Amino acid sequence: MAAGGAVSGLEGISRLLLRSEAIASSRIEGLAPAPAQVVIAELSEFESVQGFSDVAELVANNIAILRSADGILAEKPGLEASDIVDLHSALFPGGPTRGFRSTQNWIGGSDWHPLDAEFVPPPADAVPALMDDLVAYADGATHGPLIQAALVHAQFETIHPFGDGNGRIGRALIHATLRRRGLTPAPVLPISMILHTWSDHYVGGLTAFRAAPGDREALRAGVATWIATFTAASDVAVDQAERIARDIAELREDWAERIGGHRARLGLRPTPRADSIDTAIIDGLPEHPVLTPKVAAQLYGTSENSARKALDLLVEAGVVWTKSIGRRTNGYLAREVLDLVAVAERRLASTRMDTRLAAPTGVAVPAHPGSS
Repeated sequence: MAAGGAVSGLEGISRLLLRSEAIASSRIEGLAPAPAQVVIAELSEFESVQGFSDVAELVANNIAILRSADGILAEKPGLEASDIVDLHSALFPGGPTRGFRSTQNWIGGSDWHPLDAEFVPPPADAVPALMDDLVAYADGATHGPLIQAALVHAQFETIHPFGDGNGRIGRALIHATLRRRGLTPAPVLPISMILHTWSDHYVGGLTAFRAAPGDREALRAGVATWIATFTAASDVAVDQAERIARDIAELREDWAERIGGHRARLGLRPTPRADSIDTAIIDGLPEHPVLTPKVAAQLYGTSENSARKALDLLVEAGVVWTKSIGRRTNGYLAREVLDLVAVAERRLASTRMDTRLAAPTGVAVPAHPGSS
């Protein structure tokens, strides 16, 4: 995995990639909102809107929490176990208790006993000390950042410190570790999507990591197997993030042609001024593919009237489309961005990362935009 150059240029679409990663992570948890509904739900942070489901609202809230937590977990000096507890409490405010679990849990098998379980984590009374040890490792630099992220995730999932939501927190810790070590500038790698698609390899890698704790040679081999699985997934995630960035760049070029042609027909200069609201909205569409004049005004520091004029011009140029998202409220949708996300999700749900070679697998994979 080539850091730096491999992810350069992705900062501008980090919100889009974080949203896709959060939606994919939610699919793993059994939630399957449409990307368009999630984006509309995100607008509710700024304005009263409608047209999204409770599940979409939940995922939108999770995205906001993960964005906030990313700054804390990725940048705070002296990471503490309580920071991870705070993230869990924010993501699961309705949980029965705050903090680490107080009872034994297990993965797979019966709901009533762990006899047929695929894996039984450590007992509850061992969790606090194990988490303190994990956080101390995550706060250091014993290994390279990619290996550190692999070990932090695997050890967290092995401890399984919470009664529920361990998967979502464990996936968030991958991004936090990569960010803390400076390997990525933002949560820009769709690693959760890759690991979900490679579920057999993922489970096999974690199983190897947990095997034979009393046998040093077997333990070393198991850790190596897991790291190989994780780094392979990370390499693919880099390739796919770069592909999404290229797709966005090509879409921007297409937009520029449409906008330039429309402005020329109106007798305007082909490109708007670099400091104009028009440019700000166009540049921000991949991160904010659904807007209202009120939201655009707040995001880009202008009046609602100026934002509306700029958005209407983009409608006329065929860059965005209008959609009713509330009482007397029109949303402006960059459908092509949402279509690009859907195509990327389908591609990332293919074990070959190419739907022509292997059909998408998994729960609630979005339909191809051209199929309706």
